[in-house]
Amino acid sequence: MLERPLIPLASLFWGLQFAFLSPSLALILVSLYGATPAEVGWVLACYNAAGFVVSLLVPAWADRQRQYLWPLLVCSVLNLALTVALTLATSLPWVTVALVVFGAPAGVGMSLIFAHLAHGGAAPADLMNNRAIVSFAWVAAPPIATALIGWFGPESVLLVIAAIALGNVAITLVLLRLSRRQPTHSRDERPAAKAAEMGHTRVGVAVIVVAFVLVQATNAASTAVLTLYVSVGLGLPVLWAGLALAIAAALEIPALIGLGRLTGRFPLVRLMLFGCVCGIGYYVGMALVREPWALLALQVLNALFVATVSGVGMTLFQQIIAGPGFATGLYTITRRVGNIAIGPLIAIASTPAGYPGIFLACAVLALVGGATIGVVGRRAARRADGLGSAD
Repeated sequence: MLERPLIPLASLFWGLQFAFLSPSLALILVSLYGATPAEVGWVLACYNAAGFVVSLLVPAWADRQRQYLWPLLVCSVLNLALTVALTLATSLPWVTVALVVFGAPAGVGMSLIFAHLAHGGAAPADLMNNRAIVSFAWVAAPPIATALIGWFGPESVLLVIAAIALGNVAITLVLLRLSRRQPTHSRDERPAAKAAEMGHTRVGVAVIVVAFVLVQATNAASTAVLTLYVSVGLGLPVLWAGLALAIAAALEIPALIGLGRLTGRFPLVRLMLFGCVCGIGYYVGMALVREPWALLALQVLNALFVATVSGVGMTLFQQIIAGPGFATGLYTITRRVGNIAIGPLIAIASTPAGYPGIFLACAVLALVGGATIGVVGRRAARRADGLGSAD
C-alpha cells in the first residue's frame, strides 16, 4: 500500500515541526521582538490556552466527519502561514495574534496523524512505532535548532520550519490523493471502538483521564527540576544533567518500539502498570542517588516510564474513548494539564524536603495514577467480558 511509508514520513515531519518550534519560540520572541520575560510568559499562556481548546474541538469535528486528512492539510497550511506571520510581524501583539490564530490550530496536526492511523485500523504496534519516530525528531531537532540560532540567528529556524511545513503540505496532498483511490467501505467500516463496547463508563474514562494527568505531571516536574537537582542538590557539573536527559531521550525510542511489540501479547492496562512501576522506581532512586553513574543508570527506568505513558497511554485512550481524534486530543490535554500542575507540585513538595522531596512526591503520584488505571482498567475488562457473555 503506497500510503504506508508516507505515514511515518508525515510523523517525522510533524515531529520536526514542533521539535524546532517549541524550544526556539521563547528565544525568537526575545531576540526578534524584544519581549521581556513577563511578556514571553503571557504570550505563551495565550498560545497554550488557545491550543488547549482547539485540541479538543478540531479532532472531535474530524471524528464526526470521519475525515482526518483534510483538517491535517489545513494544519499544514496554517503552519506555513505562522512562519510567514512571524517573519513579517513588527510588534509583539501581532505575533501573539499569529500564534493564537495560526499556531494553535496548526498544533492539532500531530493528533490528527494518530487519529488517521487509528481510524484506518492501525495496530497498537504501528501507532507506537510512529510515536517512536516523533521521539526521534525531538532528539535530533533541538540541538540542530540551537546550532542554527548560534550560527545564523533566529530567522534561520523560521526558514527551516517553513520548509518542513511545505513538506507537510506535499505529503498530506499525496495522502489525500491516495485515499480517494481506496474503496469507500475500506475507510468507513473501521469506526473507532466505542467506550461502551470496551466496558468503560463515562465515569471510568474521567477517572483514567485524571490518573493520566497525575502521571504526566510527574514526568514534567522531574524533567523541570533535574538540572537544578544535579547542579545544586547533588553538587555535580551541569554536564551530568544534560547527559542524563540525552540518554533518557535516546532510550525512549527503542523502548517505544519494544513496548509496541508487547502490545500484541499483553493487555494495554498491564503494560501501563509496568511503566508506572518503572516510574516509581526511577523517582525513588532519584531521591536517593548520590553518584553520577547511578544517575545515568536510572535513566533506563525513566525511558521505560516515559515511553509507556506516551505510547501505550495514547493507544489506551484510543481504545477506551469513542472517536480516535477526540481520544488523541484528550490524551494531549492530559499532558498540557500535567504541565500546568507542576508549579504547585514543585512548590509544595520541595518545601519540607528539598529536591528529593519532589521526586518522592512524584513517586507517590505515579503510584496513585498507576493504581487507579489498573483498578479501573480491570473493572472495565470484566464488564466487557460480561457484556460479551450476555451476547
